[in-house]
Amino acid sequence: MFRYVAALFMVAGLLTGCGERKPVLHVYNWADYMKPSLVRQFEEEFNCRVVIDTFDSNEAMYARLRAGASGYDVIFPSTYMVQIMQEQGMLQPLNPDLIPNTAHLDPAYQEMAADADCTHAVPYMISNAGLAYRADSVEDVKPSWAMLDRTDLRGRMTMLDDMRETIGAALKYLGYSLNTRNVEELEEARDVVIRWKRNLAKFENEQYKNGIASGEFLLVHGYNGDIMQVMEENEHVVYIVPEEGVSIALDEMVIPVDARQVELAHAFINFLHRPEVAAENTEYVFFLCPNAAAYELIDDELLNDPSINLEPEILARSEVIEDLGEDNRLYTAVWDEIKAAR
Repeated sequence: MFRYVAALFMVAGLLTGCGERKPVLHVYNWADYMKPSLVRQFEEEFNCRVVIDTFDSNEAMYARLRAGASGYDVIFPSTYMVQIMQEQGMLQPLNPDLIPNTAHLDPAYQEMAADADCTHAVPYMISNAGLAYRADSVEDVKPSWAMLDRTDLRGRMTMLDDMRETIGAALKYLGYSLNTRNVEELEEARDVVIRWKRNLAKFENEQYKNGIASGEFLLVHGYNGDIMQVMEENEHVVYIVPEEGVSIALDEMVIPVDARQVELAHAFINFLHRPEVAAENTEYVFFLCPNAAAYELIDDELLNDPSINLEPEILARSEVIEDLGEDNRLYTAVWDEIKAAR
């Protein structure tokens, strides 16, 4: 009997020793925002597994974390949300010795970051939110937010289900800052969005890509990289940057305070800023990684595309969304009124 029990323990020990437990890096990112083969390359190089969960807005990500979701090692919020998370003690400081590839960051874009010194966040990708349309179905197109007033497209248009992006589009249309704290300007923007809403099929953040590709939607408000991915597959889809200006988003990489794989998280951030990795990632997602050393490795046609690198006059009228502190409530109140309106 003793020999039988001892044999069982020996077999159990052998089975346990056969499979090495790999560390698991938990990532919380936007959908379709990283080349899958690069994730596999990182897994192989660092002998680990990467598990990716996705979110469709900064607010949804933040709300989930505040509701108690935990266990993430790297998160990809936009600049204004980085400011909020840092102020609320949700982020841990980064170790610069573990991310030497930050030396490749483009200073011009680094200045837009919430944390220019990369003490708590490292820039990942630059994007802008404009309009896309079906060239085979929509005529008399103008590069303007006024396209959302087109009643002939009623029921075939969408806007982002994102408070700052959508209110910001109306503010730009009116010639105001998308970071305004002026109540009267915000009320004007509210009325514009409510007017546009009557022409929309819905507010949403994910299906607009499939919708514009299939022709279900004829005009959509969305992110340049998302639309350019669709354009690769469908020649009828065209992206336009409204002449009034757009929002510029700088998404960044942060490590939350409760991260378990801190060193591996640093390695992941550093890996994504290897010039060759940053270039390959940019050419896959069609968002620009602000890595100056990578620019020489990116196809010139893509690098010079005005959808990615905005024309100077439009760039001058565009802005990065900022955290407004207590004044964020002004936008929340306006957004609630927009959502309630019919």
